Amino acid sequence: MDITIPPGVFDILPVNPKEPWKSAYLWNYFEDLLREVARNYGFKEIRTPIFEKTELFNRGVGETSDIVTKEMYTFKDKGDRSLTLRPEGTASVMRAFSENQLQQISPIHKLFYIAPMFRYERAQAGRFRQHHQFGVEVVGVASPEQDAEIIDLAFTIFKRLKLKNLKVSLNSIGDLSSRTAYHKALKEYLQKHFPRLSKDSQIRFEKNPLRILDSKDPADQEIVAKAPIILDFLNQDCLVHFEAVQKTLNLLNIPFKINPLLVRGLDYYNKTVFEVTSENLGSQNSICGGGRYDGLLKSLGGPDLPTTGFALGMERVLQTALAQQVSFPNPPCPTLYFIPLGKEAREICLKIVHELRQACIAAQLELTDRKLNKAMNYANQIGAKFVAVVGEQELANKEIELKEMATGSKLKAPLFHLTRIFTVEETSIAFLKLWQEMTQPFEDADEAEFFMKRLSDNIANTSKVNLKLKEALLNIQSLLGDV
Repeated sequence: MDITIPPGVFDILPVNPKEPWKSAYLWNYFEDLLREVARNYGFKEIRTPIFEKTELFNRGVGETSDIVTKEMYTFKDKGDRSLTLRPEGTASVMRAFSENQLQQISPIHKLFYIAPMFRYERAQAGRFRQHHQFGVEVVGVASPEQDAEIIDLAFTIFKRLKLKNLKVSLNSIGDLSSRTAYHKALKEYLQKHFPRLSKDSQIRFEKNPLRILDSKDPADQEIVAKAPIILDFLNQDCLVHFEAVQKTLNLLNIPFKINPLLVRGLDYYNKTVFEVTSENLGSQNSICGGGRYDGLLKSLGGPDLPTTGFALGMERVLQTALAQQVSFPNPPCPTLYFIPLGKEAREICLKIVHELRQACIAAQLELTDRKLNKAMNYANQIGAKFVAVVGEQELANKEIELKEMATGSKLKAPLFHLTRIFTVEETSIAFLKLWQEMTQPFEDADEAEFFMKRLSDNIANTSKVNLKLKEALLNIQSLLGDV
């Protein structure tokens, strides 16, 4: 084929042996994990369009940010409207929050998203022109503990994935009054080194000097290393807030280091900012970042509510996990694979497979006329747990031989009662895990007392239900006797 994929994007295949992180089953596992952790923390999913009015990102992300000045995919539609493919998630979520007046439903909202983002970037390890982010946004809570909670959420995701060698960097960039005083001191310092600053930083010098601290230019980094630090300019309110964030992180045993040069790459942040980095991604090593942005909603014409959140790059996290040889589940595979021999067997197997699928049992059926050994090889290739060959003899006896592919062992099973057999087979694994957990000894007397009380209450409630059922049965018998 002479049409190939555009640069900076990639296909996610069912299984990709060459580049495993591009395998759909790994993405499915990761997305399920993200949703589970988010819901554990009380977050609900939100979905927004992949394109918005360009003005939203100009105002929401910041006109001095690299995203707006260099990276956005902007175009005119047929109505001559300027639209932009979504480069990040927060501005879209804030627009959706305000436009749908979610503050009237509840004073507090905890939202998460899993979505593709689009930025025109130079190809680097972990950077793509279409990439995917998981993000969370909390609206309506100003407390420092809320900042710590979202860092804890991110850290929990990485712990569930069993990632290692991660660094959490923390800073506060204060509120407007703190930054105003700091801007003055920073510009006075940078003015002395202005000719040596990169062209981008010379532009930022007037528009937003704080962004120079985030420069990746080696000459800029050498200059800012000796610049005044913003922590020395925090007012009392910001200082108390920042200290409370640190105290809570210590309480939750989340390791972190303060980095006074950390400002994040977007203009809307204030007070807490944080970043998580990995040693496995080269120079572009950030896998997660976020912080507080209390004025963003108001700047977009919405209510004046405090907001905080973060986003993580899903490609980078998966690449980090695989580089660290994290163990992932195997690709999903069928529990049972039928190989029918003949037209009648195929029709009966079609019906049985349908019944198994209705019972949520993964079953597949050989629908080609290839030879038996090739069909068996295919069943083995897709990882089928059991294989059953159904021919005239099996139909006559109403009994099949199930071959367990992993061990080669064989066992007989009734052809028309497979749904119950495989339902028990599927649930027995979960039951054994639960039983193993239940048989673990209690760690202390309070835990044992709580469990025994719950068990006693359930037994008592069951006894009450049984008594009521018995009374109802006697009443029915009495009525029938009267008839």
